[in-house]
Amino acid sequence: MERVRDLRQLPKAHLHLHFTGSMRPATLLDLADKYGVHLPEALTSGKPPRLSATDERGWFRFQRLYDIARSCLRSPEDIQRLVREAAQEDVRDGSRWLEIQVDPTSYAPRLGGLIPALEIILDAVDRASRDTGLGIRVLVAANRMKHPLDARTLARLAVRYADRGVVGFGLSNDERRGLARDFDRAFAIARDGGLLSAPHGGELSGPASVRDCLDDLHAARIGHGVRAAEDPVLLRRLASRGVTCEVCPASNVALGVYGKQEDVPLRTFYDAGVPMALGADDPLLFGARLAAQYEIARTAHAFTDAELAELARQSVRASRAPEEVRRAVLADVDAWLAAPVP
Repeated sequence: MERVRDLRQLPKAHLHLHFTGSMRPATLLDLADKYGVHLPEALTSGKPPRLSATDERGWFRFQRLYDIARSCLRSPEDIQRLVREAAQEDVRDGSRWLEIQVDPTSYAPRLGGLIPALEIILDAVDRASRDTGLGIRVLVAANRMKHPLDARTLARLAVRYADRGVVGFGLSNDERRGLARDFDRAFAIARDGGLLSAPHGGELSGPASVRDCLDDLHAARIGHGVRAAEDPVLLRRLASRGVTCEVCPASNVALGVYGKQEDVPLRTFYDAGVPMALGADDPLLFGARLAAQYEIARTAHAFTDAELAELARQSVRASRAPEEVRRAVLADVDAWLAAPVP
């Protein structure tokens, strides 16, 4: 058997991880028991649920499972546990920097309101970072399914907490609903406040969704973005502007965006010079955490260790980590690659 370097030891940044979706399955079971929440078999079987989000019914099922899981997060202690365990999982997978994405309005009803909810989340992030040594920051995400005015409120709140660990502003949920330009004012507020623009696009919808993120929201990073592979001109644009796509291979297949791992356009992006940051998206529902995404690149797309190291570098460069942190992690990536194969 060919010997290869341990991808869990490869230093990397994790830039696409959703809050509730980062939960350990065992933790969900514990919290559901604590609060008397009935979980469907899809969340208790120990296997990732079979999902297909390419039609509205499939996306609705995905959202329903996510909402049920989120309903089990009801106290500051629950939030602290989730973030601490997510950080521990990331450290185990070689992550040196995590930017976790959250819509605090989803947790506000049970945590005392919008501002208390965000403060509880940021306190948990600060504590988990100190306890694990992992650098952690937050992207506040608006919901495409809600009114754009709600997104403006969130953008103002995100800017207000930029000195407490909020580094970016996102836009999630079904991109087939709600035009990107409807949220342009919210993203302008975020950018004017110094936050990174990182909307989702190019997952359930085609290349036009990615163009809208660039043109209307001035995206510096794009959540997913994989459908840009269908438009060579758009790929060149992403490459020339250095816009990083947060690609999540496991979830792309689990949600039916692609039929099998070999179809996810990792090699197309890499060869076109489009920067990528591999992410786990929602490991609670998709089963695979961060290192597994790199393993997919190795096994399904024949990425060499040198290419995998470059993917790790791209994730670090696209992060909002301080410059001294970036330099240290990049040096450790080089050391991982230079070390002899065990």
